Amino acid sequence: MIKRILIIGGYGNFGSHITRQLAQEDLQVIIAGRSEKKCRSFVRRLKNSGYHVEFEVIDITKEIPLERVNPDVVIHTSGPFQGQGYDVAKACIDYGVHYIDLADGREFVSGIGTLSSEAKAAGVSIICGASSIPCLSSAVLDKYSADFSVVQEIDYAITTAQKTERGLATTKSILGYVGKPFKTLRDGKAEDIYGWQDLHFHDYPDLGRRALSNCDIPDLELFPRRYPSLKSIRFSAGVELKFIHVGLWLLSWLVRANLMRSLEPAAEFLLAASNLFNGWGSDKSGFHMKLTGQDQRGQAHEKLIHIIAKEGHGLRIPCVPAIYLAKRIAFGEGLPAGAYSSAGLISLDEYLEELKELNIILLEN
Repeated sequence: MIKRILIIGGYGNFGSHITRQLAQEDLQVIIAGRSEKKCRSFVRRLKNSGYHVEFEVIDITKEIPLERVNPDVVIHTSGPFQGQGYDVAKACIDYGVHYIDLADGREFVSGIGTLSSEAKAAGVSIICGASSIPCLSSAVLDKYSADFSVVQEIDYAITTAQKTERGLATTKSILGYVGKPFKTLRDGKAEDIYGWQDLHFHDYPDLGRRALSNCDIPDLELFPRRYPSLKSIRFSAGVELKFIHVGLWLLSWLVRANLMRSLEPAAEFLLAASNLFNGWGSDKSGFHMKLTGQDQRGQAHEKLIHIIAKEGHGLRIPCVPAIYLAKRIAFGEGLPAGAYSSAGLISLDEYLEELKELNIILLEN
Protein backbone atom coordinates (compact mmCIF):
# COMPACT_ATOMS: atom_id res chain seq x y z
CA MET A 1 0.00 0.00 0.00
CA ILE A 2 1.34 3.44 -0.92
CA LYS A 3 2.23 5.48 2.15
CA ARG A 4 0.56 8.83 2.72
CA ILE A 5 2.69 11.83 3.70
CA LEU A 6 0.92 14.92 5.06
CA ILE A 7 3.02 18.10 4.76
CA ILE A 8 1.69 20.93 6.92
CA GLY A 9 2.74 24.17 5.26
CA GLY A 10 3.40 22.21 2.08
CA TYR A 11 3.18 25.28 -0.18
CA GLY A 12 5.55 27.39 1.95
CA ASN A 13 9.21 28.24 1.57
CA PHE A 14 10.68 24.92 2.75
CA GLY A 15 7.47 22.90 2.52
CA SER A 16 7.16 23.42 -1.25
CA HIS A 17 10.60 21.94 -1.90
CA ILE A 18 9.94 18.99 0.41
CA THR A 19 6.64 18.43 -1.40
CA ARG A 20 8.30 18.44 -4.84
CA GLN A 21 10.98 15.98 -3.75
CA LEU A 22 8.63 13.52 -2.06
CA ALA A 23 6.13 13.73 -4.92
CA GLN A 24 8.78 12.13 -7.13
CA GLU A 25 8.76 9.02 -4.94
CA ASP A 26 6.24 6.20 -4.77
CA LEU A 27 4.28 8.10 -2.13
CA GLN A 28 0.98 9.91 -1.88
CA VAL A 29 1.72 13.46 -0.81
CA ILE A 30 -0.98 15.67 0.72
CA ILE A 31 -0.21 19.31 1.42
CA ALA A 32 -2.08 21.29 4.05
CA GLY A 33 -2.38 24.95 4.94
CA ARG A 34 -4.86 27.62 5.95
CA SER A 35 -5.24 29.11 2.47
CA GLU A 36 -7.34 27.12 0.02
CA LYS A 37 -6.27 29.51 -2.73
CA LYS A 38 -2.56 28.84 -2.12
CA CYS A 39 -3.17 25.09 -1.83
CA ARG A 40 -5.05 24.95 -5.12
CA SER A 41 -2.55 27.14 -6.93
CA PHE A 42 0.47 25.10 -5.81
CA VAL A 43 -1.20 21.74 -6.53
CA ARG A 44 -2.19 23.00 -9.99
CA ARG A 45 1.43 23.94 -10.76
CA LEU A 46 2.65 20.54 -9.57
CA LYS A 47 0.09 18.70 -11.68
CA ASN A 48 1.18 20.72 -14.70
CA SER A 49 4.70 19.40 -14.02
CA GLY A 50 3.47 15.83 -13.86
CA TYR A 51 3.22 15.36 -10.08
CA HIS A 52 0.10 14.05 -8.38
CA VAL A 53 -0.45 15.84 -5.07
CA GLU A 54 -3.62 16.26 -3.00
CA PHE A 55 -4.44 19.05 -0.57
CA GLU A 56 -6.44 19.67 2.58
CA VAL A 57 -7.32 23.05 4.04
CA ILE A 58 -6.22 22.84 7.67
CA ASP A 59 -5.59 25.52 10.28
CA ILE A 60 -3.59 23.75 12.96
CA THR A 61 -4.45 26.47 15.48
CA LYS A 62 -8.09 25.27 15.27
CA GLU A 63 -8.00 21.59 14.31
CA ILE A 64 -5.64 18.75 13.40
CA PRO A 65 -7.97 16.34 11.57
CA LEU A 66 -5.69 13.35 11.07
CA GLU A 67 -8.69 11.01 10.87
CA ARG A 68 -9.85 12.83 7.75
CA VAL A 69 -6.44 12.71 6.04
CA ASN A 70 -5.27 9.33 7.37
CA PRO A 71 -1.52 9.91 6.92
CA ASP A 72 1.33 7.54 7.76
CA VAL A 73 3.83 10.36 8.32
CA VAL A 74 3.24 14.03 9.14
CA ILE A 75 5.86 16.66 8.27
CA HIS A 76 5.26 19.96 10.08
CA THR A 77 6.96 22.91 8.33
CA SER A 78 4.69 25.73 9.48
CA GLY A 79 6.67 28.02 11.77
CA PRO A 80 7.66 30.01 13.63
CA PHE A 81 7.87 27.24 16.21
CA GLN A 82 8.95 29.52 19.06
CA GLY A 83 5.32 30.39 19.80
CA GLN A 84 3.87 26.91 19.31
CA GLY A 85 3.14 24.04 21.63
CA TYR A 86 3.37 20.34 20.76
CA ASP A 87 -0.24 20.05 19.60
CA VAL A 88 0.60 18.55 16.21
CA ALA A 89 3.11 16.09 17.66
CA LYS A 90 0.62 15.04 20.37
CA ALA A 91 -2.11 14.55 17.75
CA CYS A 92 0.27 12.27 15.83
CA ILE A 93 0.97 10.22 18.95
CA ASP A 94 -2.75 9.90 19.68
CA TYR A 95 -3.47 8.85 16.09
CA GLY A 96 -0.44 6.52 15.94
CA VAL A 97 1.48 8.14 13.07
CA HIS A 98 5.08 9.32 12.77
CA TYR A 99 5.97 13.01 13.00
CA ILE A 100 8.84 15.16 11.67
CA ASP A 101 9.20 18.92 12.04
CA LEU A 102 11.62 21.63 10.89
CA ALA A 103 11.58 23.49 14.20
CA ASP A 104 14.42 25.88 14.96
CA GLY A 105 13.18 27.08 18.35
CA ARG A 106 15.66 26.25 21.09
CA GLU A 107 13.13 25.39 23.81
CA PHE A 108 10.81 23.67 21.35
CA VAL A 109 13.48 21.26 20.08
CA SER A 110 15.29 20.64 23.36
CA GLY A 111 11.99 19.96 25.14
CA ILE A 112 10.59 17.40 22.71
CA GLY A 113 11.82 14.56 24.94
CA THR A 114 8.91 15.25 27.30
CA LEU A 115 6.75 13.35 24.78
CA SER A 116 9.09 10.37 24.57
CA SER A 117 7.26 7.91 26.87
CA GLU A 118 3.96 8.59 25.12
CA ALA A 119 5.58 8.17 21.70
CA LYS A 120 7.24 4.89 22.72
CA ALA A 121 3.95 3.56 24.05
CA ALA A 122 2.30 4.45 20.71
CA GLY A 123 5.20 2.95 18.74
CA VAL A 124 5.85 6.13 16.75
CA SER A 125 8.88 8.31 15.98
CA ILE A 126 8.53 11.99 16.90
CA ILE A 127 11.50 13.78 15.33
CA CYS A 128 12.07 17.45 16.08
CA GLY A 129 14.37 19.98 14.38
CA ALA A 130 14.90 18.02 11.15
CA SER A 131 16.84 20.78 9.45
CA SER A 132 20.40 22.10 9.04
CA ILE A 133 20.51 22.78 12.77
CA PRO A 134 21.02 20.38 14.55
CA CYS A 135 21.03 17.65 11.86
CA LEU A 136 23.78 18.93 9.56
CA SER A 137 25.76 20.56 12.36
CA SER A 138 25.84 17.31 14.38
CA ALA A 139 26.72 15.32 11.22
CA VAL A 140 29.75 17.55 10.58
CA LEU A 141 30.83 17.40 14.22
CA ASP A 142 30.37 13.62 14.42
CA LYS A 143 32.50 13.04 11.32
CA TYR A 144 35.40 15.35 12.08
CA SER A 145 35.58 14.79 15.82
CA ALA A 146 37.14 11.41 14.91
CA ASP A 147 40.32 13.40 14.11
CA PHE A 148 40.48 14.54 17.73
CA SER A 149 41.04 12.85 21.07
CA VAL A 150 38.93 15.65 22.52
CA VAL A 151 36.98 18.54 20.95
CA GLN A 152 36.87 21.53 23.26
CA GLU A 153 35.49 24.37 21.14
CA ILE A 154 33.29 24.75 18.08
CA ASP A 155 32.70 27.99 16.22
CA TYR A 156 30.30 27.73 13.28
CA ALA A 157 27.88 29.73 11.19
CA ILE A 158 25.46 29.89 8.27
CA THR A 159 25.51 32.80 5.81
CA THR A 160 22.60 33.08 3.38
CA ALA A 161 22.57 34.40 -0.17
CA GLN A 162 20.69 37.64 -0.70
CA LYS A 163 18.77 36.03 -3.58
CA THR A 164 17.68 33.09 -1.44
CA GLU A 165 13.93 33.23 -0.91
CA ARG A 166 13.33 34.04 2.74
CA GLY A 167 10.08 33.01 4.37
CA LEU A 168 8.14 35.21 6.78
CA ALA A 169 8.09 32.49 9.46
CA THR A 170 11.89 32.17 9.42
CA THR A 171 12.24 35.95 9.54
CA LYS A 172 9.91 36.12 12.56
CA SER A 173 11.82 33.38 14.37
CA ILE A 174 15.09 35.32 14.01
CA LEU A 175 13.67 38.74 14.86
CA GLY A 176 12.04 37.27 17.96
CA TYR A 177 15.40 36.98 19.74
CA VAL A 178 17.34 39.87 18.16
CA GLY A 179 18.77 41.99 20.98
CA LYS A 180 17.59 39.57 23.66
CA PRO A 181 19.80 37.51 25.99
CA PHE A 182 20.26 33.76 25.77
CA LYS A 183 22.77 31.29 27.18
CA THR A 184 25.74 29.70 25.46
CA LEU A 185 28.74 27.74 26.73
CA ARG A 186 31.92 29.77 27.17
CA ASP A 187 35.02 28.41 28.91
CA GLY A 188 32.92 25.71 30.53
CA LYS A 189 30.25 28.05 31.90
CA ALA A 190 26.81 29.08 30.64
CA GLU A 191 26.98 32.80 29.86
CA ASP A 192 24.52 35.34 28.48
CA ILE A 193 25.02 36.64 24.96
CA TYR A 194 22.63 38.76 22.88
CA GLY A 195 20.86 37.97 19.63
CA TRP A 196 22.46 39.43 16.47
CA GLN A 197 25.31 41.00 18.48
CA ASP A 198 29.00 40.01 18.70
CA LEU A 199 29.43 41.31 15.15
CA HIS A 200 32.35 39.58 13.40
CA PHE A 201 33.43 38.46 9.94
CA HIS A 202 34.50 35.24 8.25
CA ASP A 203 36.18 34.67 4.88
CA TYR A 204 34.40 31.98 2.84
CA PRO A 205 35.89 30.34 -0.27
CA ASP A 206 34.18 31.76 -3.41
CA LEU A 207 31.91 33.97 -1.26
CA GLY A 208 34.36 36.45 0.23
CA ARG A 209 34.01 38.09 3.62
CA ARG A 210 30.59 37.78 5.24
CA ALA A 211 29.28 39.47 8.39
CA LEU A 212 28.04 37.21 11.21
CA SER A 213 26.25 37.67 14.54
CA ASN A 214 24.90 35.59 17.44
CA CYS A 215 21.91 33.31 16.84
CA ASP A 216 19.89 31.34 19.35
CA ILE A 217 19.51 27.74 18.17
CA PRO A 218 18.73 24.29 19.65
CA ASP A 219 22.41 23.22 19.40
CA LEU A 220 23.33 25.58 22.25
CA GLU A 221 21.13 23.45 24.51
CA LEU A 222 21.66 20.03 22.90
CA PHE A 223 25.37 19.93 22.19
CA PRO A 224 26.76 20.33 25.74
CA ARG A 225 24.82 17.15 26.61
CA ARG A 226 25.67 15.31 23.41
CA TYR A 227 29.37 16.29 23.41
CA PRO A 228 30.38 16.64 27.08
CA SER A 229 34.00 17.53 26.25
CA LEU A 230 32.92 20.88 24.80
CA LYS A 231 33.94 23.96 26.75
CA SER A 232 32.80 26.67 24.30
CA ILE A 233 30.18 26.91 21.56
CA ARG A 234 29.54 29.85 19.28
CA PHE A 235 26.94 29.78 16.52
CA SER A 236 26.37 32.73 14.24
CA ALA A 237 24.34 33.59 11.19
CA GLY A 238 24.53 36.32 8.61
CA VAL A 239 23.02 37.79 5.49
CA GLU A 240 25.09 38.47 2.41
CA LEU A 241 24.80 42.25 2.11
CA LYS A 242 26.84 43.82 4.88
CA PHE A 243 24.76 47.00 5.18
CA ILE A 244 21.60 44.93 5.81
CA HIS A 245 23.41 42.77 8.36
CA VAL A 246 24.90 45.79 10.14
CA GLY A 247 21.53 47.56 10.03
CA LEU A 248 19.93 44.69 11.92
CA TRP A 249 22.87 44.70 14.33
CA LEU A 250 22.17 48.38 15.05
CA LEU A 251 18.48 47.65 15.61
CA SER A 252 19.45 44.90 18.07
CA TRP A 253 20.81 47.56 20.40
CA LEU A 254 17.37 49.19 20.62
CA VAL A 255 15.94 45.92 21.95
CA ARG A 256 18.87 45.32 24.26
CA ALA A 257 18.45 48.84 25.68
CA ASN A 258 14.70 48.18 26.21
CA LEU A 259 13.76 50.94 23.75
CA MET A 260 11.83 48.30 21.80
CA ARG A 261 10.27 45.10 23.14
CA SER A 262 10.90 43.05 20.00
CA LEU A 263 11.55 43.38 16.26
CA GLU A 264 9.20 40.49 15.45
CA PRO A 265 6.15 42.75 14.79
CA ALA A 266 8.20 44.46 12.05
CA ALA A 267 9.04 41.16 10.32
CA GLU A 268 6.86 41.70 7.25
CA PHE A 269 8.16 45.24 6.68
CA LEU A 270 11.82 44.31 7.23
CA LEU A 271 11.55 41.27 4.95
CA ALA A 272 10.00 43.36 2.17
CA ALA A 273 12.67 46.05 2.62
CA SER A 274 15.43 43.45 2.44
CA ASN A 275 14.00 41.96 -0.76
CA LEU A 276 14.31 45.35 -2.49
CA PHE A 277 18.06 44.79 -2.62
CA ASN A 278 18.05 41.28 -4.10
CA GLY A 279 19.59 42.61 -7.31
CA TRP A 280 22.65 43.69 -5.34
CA GLY A 281 23.40 40.21 -4.06
CA SER A 282 24.22 36.72 -5.28
CA ASP A 283 22.79 33.20 -5.09
CA LYS A 284 25.70 31.87 -2.98
CA SER A 285 25.35 30.64 0.61
CA GLY A 286 27.81 29.06 3.00
CA PHE A 287 28.31 27.07 6.20
CA HIS A 288 31.49 26.71 8.17
CA MET A 289 32.56 24.95 11.34
CA LYS A 290 35.88 25.32 13.15
CA LEU A 291 36.72 22.59 15.66
CA THR A 292 39.46 23.14 18.26
CA GLY A 293 40.88 20.59 20.67
CA GLN A 294 43.59 17.94 20.88
CA ASP A 295 44.64 15.29 18.37
CA GLN A 296 45.24 11.64 19.17
CA ARG A 297 48.73 12.47 20.50
CA GLY A 298 47.42 15.14 22.85
CA GLN A 299 48.69 18.04 20.72
CA ALA A 300 46.66 21.16 19.95
CA HIS A 301 44.59 20.55 16.81
CA GLU A 302 42.16 22.54 14.63
CA LYS A 303 39.90 21.65 11.72
CA LEU A 304 37.99 24.05 9.48
CA ILE A 305 35.17 22.82 7.24
CA HIS A 306 33.23 24.84 4.66
CA ILE A 307 30.13 23.92 2.72
CA ILE A 308 29.50 26.26 -0.20
CA ALA A 309 26.19 26.34 -2.09
CA LYS A 310 25.71 28.17 -5.39
CA GLU A 311 22.83 28.73 -7.84
CA GLY A 312 20.42 29.23 -4.95
CA HIS A 313 20.86 25.62 -3.86
CA GLY A 314 21.50 26.62 -0.25
CA LEU A 315 17.73 26.58 0.28
CA ARG A 316 17.77 22.83 -0.33
CA ILE A 317 20.13 22.04 2.54
CA PRO A 318 17.65 22.57 5.42
CA CYS A 319 15.09 20.36 3.63
CA VAL A 320 17.28 17.25 3.40
CA PRO A 321 16.59 15.77 6.88
CA ALA A 322 12.79 15.83 6.57
CA ILE A 323 12.92 14.31 3.07
CA TYR A 324 15.47 11.65 4.00
CA LEU A 325 13.82 10.64 7.27
CA ALA A 326 10.31 10.58 5.79
CA LYS A 327 11.50 8.22 3.05
CA ARG A 328 13.20 5.97 5.60
CA ILE A 329 10.03 5.67 7.62
CA ALA A 330 7.71 5.33 4.62
CA PHE A 331 9.79 2.65 2.94
CA GLY A 332 10.09 0.53 6.06
CA GLU A 333 13.60 1.22 7.35
CA GLY A 334 12.12 2.72 10.47
CA LEU A 335 13.51 4.78 13.31
CA PRO A 336 13.34 4.18 17.06
CA ALA A 337 10.05 4.94 18.76
CA GLY A 338 10.23 7.95 21.03
CA ALA A 339 10.54 11.73 20.83
CA TYR A 340 13.95 13.23 20.10
CA SER A 341 15.85 15.77 18.02
CA SER A 342 17.38 15.05 14.62
CA ALA A 343 20.95 15.29 16.00
CA GLY A 344 22.95 12.25 14.92
CA LEU A 345 20.21 10.71 12.77
CA ILE A 346 21.97 11.29 9.43
CA SER A 347 25.70 10.93 8.76
CA LEU A 348 27.52 13.62 6.80
CA ASP A 349 28.09 11.19 3.93
CA GLU A 350 24.36 10.42 3.77
CA TYR A 351 23.55 14.12 3.91
CA LEU A 352 25.92 14.98 1.06
CA GLU A 353 24.65 12.07 -1.03
CA GLU A 354 21.21 13.69 -0.98
CA LEU A 355 22.80 16.88 -2.33
CA LYS A 356 25.08 15.34 -4.96
CA GLU A 357 23.09 16.61 -7.97
CA LEU A 358 23.30 20.21 -6.72
CA ASN A 359 26.02 22.85 -6.89
CA ILE A 360 27.12 22.26 -3.31
CA ILE A 361 30.68 21.38 -2.30
CA LEU A 362 32.47 20.56 0.95
CA LEU A 363 36.00 21.89 1.57
CA GLU A 364 38.36 20.86 4.37
CA ASN A 365 41.27 22.83 5.85
